[in-house]
Amino acid sequence: MADTIQLTPSELRDAFAVYERQVRINNYKVGCVLALIFMPAGGSLDYFVYHEHLPDFLKLRLLCSGLLALIWFLFQTGIGIRFYRFLGFLVAFLPLAFISWMIKATDGPNSPYYAGLNLVMLGAAILLRWTLLDSILVFVFSLGTYLAACLSSEAPSSPGIFFNNFYFLFVTGVFIITGSWFYNRIRQREFALRYELDRNRQQLQETNRKLTELDQIKSRFFANISHELRTPLTLLLAPLEAMLHQHGRVTDPETRGLLTTMHSNGMRLLKLINDLLDLVRLESGHMEVKREPLELSDFLKGLASAARQVADDKRIRLETWVAPELVSVLADRDKLEKILLNLLFNALKFTPAGGRVDLRAEKQGDEFVLLVKDTGMGISQKNLPHVFDRFWQADGSARRKYQGVGIGLALVKELTEVQGGKVTVESEEGKGTTFTVRFPCEKAEPKRKAPAEATEEAVEAYEQAPAAGTVTSEEWLANLYRRAELFPALTPVQEAVRPVETTGARDRPSVLVADDEPDMLRFLKSQLNRHYNVIEAVDGQQAIEKAAQFIPEIILLDMMMPEKDGLQACREIRERTSTQNIPIILLTARADEETKLASLSAGANDFLSKPFSTTELHVRVKNLIESHQLQRKLARQNQVLESTIDQLKETEVQLVQAEKLASLGRMSAGIIHEINNPLNFATTGLFTLRKKHKHIAEEHRPEFAEILKDIEEGVKRVKNIVSDLRSFSHPNTEMMQEVNVAEVVTTALRFLGNELKDRVQIHQQIPEDLMIEANKNKITQVLVNLLQNASDAMKTKAYANETETPAISIEGRVEDGRTVVAIRDNGPGIDPANVDKIFDPFFTTKDVGEGMGLGLSICYRIVEECGGRINVRTEPGRFAEFLLVFPRKT
Repeated sequence: MADTIQLTPSELRDAFAVYERQVRINNYKVGCVLALIFMPAGGSLDYFVYHEHLPDFLKLRLLCSGLLALIWFLFQTGIGIRFYRFLGFLVAFLPLAFISWMIKATDGPNSPYYAGLNLVMLGAAILLRWTLLDSILVFVFSLGTYLAACLSSEAPSSPGIFFNNFYFLFVTGVFIITGSWFYNRIRQREFALRYELDRNRQQLQETNRKLTELDQIKSRFFANISHELRTPLTLLLAPLEAMLHQHGRVTDPETRGLLTTMHSNGMRLLKLINDLLDLVRLESGHMEVKREPLELSDFLKGLASAARQVADDKRIRLETWVAPELVSVLADRDKLEKILLNLLFNALKFTPAGGRVDLRAEKQGDEFVLLVKDTGMGISQKNLPHVFDRFWQADGSARRKYQGVGIGLALVKELTEVQGGKVTVESEEGKGTTFTVRFPCEKAEPKRKAPAEATEEAVEAYEQAPAAGTVTSEEWLANLYRRAELFPALTPVQEAVRPVETTGARDRPSVLVADDEPDMLRFLKSQLNRHYNVIEAVDGQQAIEKAAQFIPEIILLDMMMPEKDGLQACREIRERTSTQNIPIILLTARADEETKLASLSAGANDFLSKPFSTTELHVRVKNLIESHQLQRKLARQNQVLESTIDQLKETEVQLVQAEKLASLGRMSAGIIHEINNPLNFATTGLFTLRKKHKHIAEEHRPEFAEILKDIEEGVKRVKNIVSDLRSFSHPNTEMMQEVNVAEVVTTALRFLGNELKDRVQIHQQIPEDLMIEANKNKITQVLVNLLQNASDAMKTKAYANETETPAISIEGRVEDGRTVVAIRDNGPGIDPANVDKIFDPFFTTKDVGEGMGLGLSICYRIVEECGGRINVRTEPGRFAEFLLVFPRKT
């Protein structure tokens, strides 16, 4: 059946009209019958109200009923179906017309028969399922015939009665029209919902059919693929067992270990295939129940003996108990064995060392009950309803600690139910779990078999295979399948505990291998330990810790591990500085694109999909190790080159600074020599002028003296500048001395007097006794550079209002035990992107020719030589502030 097609609104309306046609035809038939009955019955009204008109009205009523009978007959034919709407109108129009005629023939507006018109309109609207248009037409027809009857009547009329009757007719018609509109909307909505429901039901039926087919295909596929897998697996296990049981042929421990690993994993795979086949048989209903007498005590002891090795390995106490009244029962041995082994191994898996597992058999009423109770981790209440679901696991993540595919308990439930039994579970987290299996108790005569033989049968089947040539192939296969059922799916504790590694031979690269499967870990180690020092880890957390401890050349991570999966471990290894560059290969059984992308996104360099070739493993490991070694060698060379470049830059800066200072010294010496001669002449002239003071007129002497004073102050200022230049051009660069901050600030401002005069406001707030330990000339150079940069920056800013003018504030203070000199300007500030670069040599934001970018770099080094530092605070568009921080002299 194809999916139902979604209809458009117009198509839905058409479908509704088709659906309504037959319903309305059926209702019209019912309306005809009712009118046909009640029109003659109205003669009783004529008898009591208008007795004198009874004969005439009876004829009219019978005529109306006859016409209605004819209409009913037409509805049985094709004509009625074709013209159903017209005939439907006649069903209402005929009674209305005949009643209106009676009104005219009686009292006209005063006739009580107007109520008949109300009755016809109301009954027809309810029964005949009219549309809104139909209701309006009937309403108009009713009012028209009533008015015609009243107007054509010769009887005297009362306006009040006429208005009363007309009012009720009109109001009834309005209610009928409104009700018809709402009723039709409800019917259309109901039809649309019913249509949608039918469409969804058809889709669900189709989907269910497809799912049933897919489920059948899946079951057939599982059955076929399981049968197909059994054949090659049997051909693998048979030679392996033959080689393992002929001790003389395989003497090499490593080879024998590989054969044992192959055999154990083959048995695990065979058990999984058998479980899948059992599920398919149960689902298809082809599972046959073979009941036979079974001695419970010996049977349970034998199963406990099969699981004893696992219990002893985990230091778990395993106890069995059988009620004395349960000697022998009728049961299917194979299915009961599967049920109890699944429950036993499940209990042992989730019970920690030092715990206890009990296997009990009791008789409760007409049932014999098997209980498997453990003191393990328990099951949460939210997970209890799902424990028997197929393929369900409490922890389905890649970090799960316990292996499995989630079919064991599902198989337990279905094997129990196919035998007419029931299995339940009770659990409390942290305290343990109890599985209870109930079967109808059918007593049987016990077999005559020695108890010791029955007890040890299961153990012998697991511990040794039949010798070649002593059994038939069918017996060997049956024994193999039985041993597969008894094969423990748990990793021995001794194999899960890894020894503490040492670094091994130093001339070989180290490889960290992390996998929670001991067999896979053992195999990888056997493949890699010939060329590498192999470090082992059994979960993701251990892999992270050992990677940080040993810093291997490469890491192999399994995707699914307890504690932390391979992806999480890879991410955390990448986050650590010491291990972030180590190559990582992820091993995964998934080969889809999503897994590959997730591996690469987590930081893996490569991945291998299981099963993989050992040759491919060796090649990929070798390539990544060589690449990693080359990267480390290149990184070391880069560090050497970066250190060399830094030294060259530092040397270049020092050479530039030395050349600059030498040039400035030579220039200053020449300027000093040229300025000293005119200064001497000026000083001599001032001395002579002062002697001429007495020859000046009395009234001009004060002005003359003031002019001489100004000239002397100017000459003195020039001498101070020359003295500063002499000190600056011939500095003692090694000498550190106490420097008065106020004095060096005054000297720096004197050097930039012409630059700052009348353009920049200077605000000083420096204590007179504020001292620092530094070289005076170098600190002067720092201040000159910073003040010059502030002046240049303020030239580029357009000040928005007249109240704000270029200004530089210089403040000295003691803060947190250190001396701080702050130079702040209200210029354009510094771009945040450039703050980290301004002290780099040759970095400048000025145009070409306006600066070399060495000023702030030199300042930084000078302050650093004094044991201090320079900090920068800025807000673009508002200010820039340089803080010179010096250690406080004690």
